[in-house]
Amino acid sequence: MARTIAYHKRFVGAKVWPGRNWELSLFLAETSQEAPHHTQLDERTSWFYEAVGVSVGMMGRAVGVGQVYLEAAKDGQGRWLDGGKAYGLTVPKDVPVTQFWSVTVYDNETRCFVDSGVSPDRSSRDAIVTNADGSVELTFGPELPAGLPESNWIKTLPGKGWFSYFRLYGPTQAYFDRAWVLSDIQPID
Repeated sequence: MARTIAYHKRFVGAKVWPGRNWELSLFLAETSQEAPHHTQLDERTSWFYEAVGVSVGMMGRAVGVGQVYLEAAKDGQGRWLDGGKAYGLTVPKDVPVTQFWSVTVYDNETRCFVDSGVSPDRSSRDAIVTNADGSVELTFGPELPAGLPESNWIKTLPGKGWFSYFRLYGPTQAYFDRAWVLSDIQPID
């Protein structure tokens, strides 16, 4: 049940942008999980199935400080992410952060990094290839697609499902206003 609650959230406001599959992974009113009129049992179950701890800094409430955790377990068509398939993610230019952004892939059963033997994370701190317009094309899959830079690829494992966290460190007002919109993870044919 915890796994279902975590990867298929039914909380009002869980979707970050209408029509996209990015969800707020940390969806608690307070670190105590106490909302004004109830205890957030499902929200607590969701977060603590995926993660271990929580702090106010992780809750993405202040402009320019702390972190925001966005989660995707499904592609742009609403299908579960499959480690045997190839996917792409376009990170639009001007990511609304004062520090950096990162994207990490996790095994959806163990909730640990995908154990592919290489780093499961890419970030704006890395030597990734950036497009002329400032956007970044990332790929995910068991094999590096021909012609794409290895620095922008995260290896996944066939037979394993995965989910991703897109983290914004020091989110700016454009995130809180939802003026900046992150693309969905899309299958690559």
